[in-house]
Formats: sequence, structure tokens, C-alpha cells
Amino acid sequence: MRIYLAAPLFTQAERAWNRALADEIAAAFAGAEVILPQDFRPAGRYNDDRHYSALFDRCLGGLRRADAVVAVLDGADVDSGVAFEIGFAHALGKPVLGVRTDYRPGADRGLNLMCARACRFLAREFAFQEDWRAAAAGIVRRLKALGETPAARRRFQSPAAKDGREREESP
Repeated sequence: MRIYLAAPLFTQAERAWNRALADEIAAAFAGAEVILPQDFRPAGRYNDDRHYSALFDRCLGGLRRADAVVAVLDGADVDSGVAFEIGFAHALGKPVLGVRTDYRPGADRGLNLMCARACRFLAREFAFQEDWRAAAAGIVRRLKALGETPAARRRFQSPAAKDGREREESP
């Protein structure tokens, strides 16, 4: 299984969370590959504008190869890169598990309508707990549920065809 982790990656806190979450996902799925765009270094460099095209292509390639996408949807607005990755994955028919730890209200379960509806499942792990391991465990549990039953496997492998598709939220 290949899982693309779409998440903001601009601060030390964001990068540390992404790394910890990627490690937890990889540990939970034997042989899984977690595609973590913050590790992409075209020509051996980070954030070099001479290689933005290569970085863009590498992200699109990762999304195409992925079996599923985990998208971190925190912030007053979803990160613009993550929003693009969600839309691209949705257009490819990839299941997207949206993750929101941010408790601020919004249009659709705390999210922009377009981002919320592009996610097949939504995991809400609010920050009040301040326990990233518990949040990661909840995310992993939801990823595992994608393939536990024949019906879940079909949902996992096929595009969401209608607005009423199954969504999961934490209590």
C-alpha cells in the first residue's frame, strides 16, 4: 500500500507532526510506503525555485502512485497546496482521509465545502487532547478500516460516485 501524506510543511512543528504521523502509519502497515512530500529534494535541494517544476511533477507522481491520501486539514483555511492535492486525488478517484485537529468552526464540519466533500472520510482528532500519538492511532484505525471488509475495499478502490458517500467522524 502507498499512502500520500498531504500536509502543510512550512514550520518545524508542521514538519515534525508530518514525520511522526508518517512513521506511525508506516509502522501500522507492514510494507507500506508513506509518500511524504517534505522529503522531496529535486537536485538535492529544498525549495529551490529553479526546480519547482520537478517538485510539482514529483508531487503529482506521488499522488498518481498512491492507493490513498491522508490530508491534514488544519488551519483557518486548508493549506492551498493540500487543497490542490485533495482535488487532484479526488479527480483520480483516490480515497482521501481528511484529518482535522483544529477545532475552529467552518462551513462543513470545520472545513471549506470543496475540501470537505472531496474527502471520502473525515477524522476529527481535536487538539484539546494534546496527544499526537492518540490522534495518529485514530488516523491509522480509520486507514485500516478502509480495507477490512469487501464493501470497505470496494469504497477504498473506487471513486466516490455520489455526494452521500460514507464519512467517518470521531465523537
